[in-house]
Amino acid sequence: MAAAKKKEMFRPARVRVRMTPADMVREAREANEMTQAELAAATEIAQPTISSIEAGRIELGVERAKRLALALHVHPSVLLFPQWDEEVKEHEEAKRKRRSV
Repeated sequence: MAAAKKKEMFRPARVRVRMTPADMVREAREANEMTQAELAAATEIAQPTISSIEAGRIELGVERAKRLALALHVHPSVLLFPQWDEEVKEHEEAKRKRRSV
C-alpha cells in the first residue's frame, strides 16, 4: 500500500535536451565512430568547416546537410531540424489555447 501511495506522489521526470544542428552533426558523427577528418574525406567538406559547423560558428545549410547526411546515414532533416517534434507540440498547444479562449 505505501509503495502505491508513494508512486502516486511522484511523476517521472522528463528528460529534455535541447540540441542544435551543430550538436546533431557532432552526435551523428560520433555515433558513426568517425573523426572530423574521416567525415571531411567522405563528404568533400573541409575538416575546418566541419569543425566550425560543430562549434556553431557557421550555419549548416541545406547543401552541406545533404552531403553530411549521406555520409552519416541519417535524413538531412535530422541534422537541420533536431527540435522539430518539440516545436510541433508547442505549436499545437498554443493553437489549442487560442481556441479555448
